[in-house]
Amino acid sequence: MSDILFRSLLELGDDSLILAQRLCEWCGQAPSVEVDLSLSNLGLDLMGQATLFLGYAGEVEGKGRDADRLAFHRDAEQFRNCLLVEQPNGDFGQTMARQFLFSTYQLALFEGLVGSTDPRIAEIAAKAVKEVRYHADISADWVIRLGDGTEESHQRMVDGFDWFWRFIDDMFAVDANQRALIDQGVLVDRAALRPAFDARVAEVLAEATLPAAQPVWQVGAGREGRHTEHLSHLLGVMQQLPRAHPEAAW
Repeated sequence: MSDILFRSLLELGDDSLILAQRLCEWCGQAPSVEVDLSLSNLGLDLMGQATLFLGYAGEVEGKGRDADRLAFHRDAEQFRNCLLVEQPNGDFGQTMARQFLFSTYQLALFEGLVGSTDPRIAEIAAKAVKEVRYHADISADWVIRLGDGTEESHQRMVDGFDWFWRFIDDMFAVDANQRALIDQGVLVDRAALRPAFDARVAEVLAEATLPAAQPVWQVGAGREGRHTEHLSHLLGVMQQLPRAHPEAAW
């Protein structure tokens, strides 16, 4: 059972870690100083979540790996993040489409995990849910602002969402081995969160005058360690220094 909990904690931590890295790629590149700081702050929130979940995962594993070791010394196939968070930033509209979809999912997830029977998970979720509620609100505001803005901003939002519809099911995937932890109240059944997620997405898209979610062929298995090529490229940048100097301390 500890192996299943370890993997589940990796899923939670890796989602936040990889999206944090993607958001930090905007540093110095965002449309304005205010947006630059906003995206960096979202990334810092997610990095804090990743540190806590991965730190707990290392304790559960019991092999002496801390959050840094798990973040910087695993290969792509050992990561358990959903495919959506590893996708390229694209333009600002695409980044906001990804952020809205993930934060809407993550908010529902953390609201459920606040009631986890595992005190550590409940504690992390209780701290993070306040941050994620802001992430969900600000990304929804941008989706509406850009979708119902100019002809160009509207089309960029359409294109951004079109890139991500194929990765939605992967966010909600649940391994059969996790059912015992769900039954014990340790984890939340992600699949059960889908109806509320779909309703919220439809609500915001309608307000943004954007097309409804498109039924497309779904790509999955991120939770099983089968990723797109984008993750390897991201890790090559993120892990370069710790891999080059594994025993360095500063």
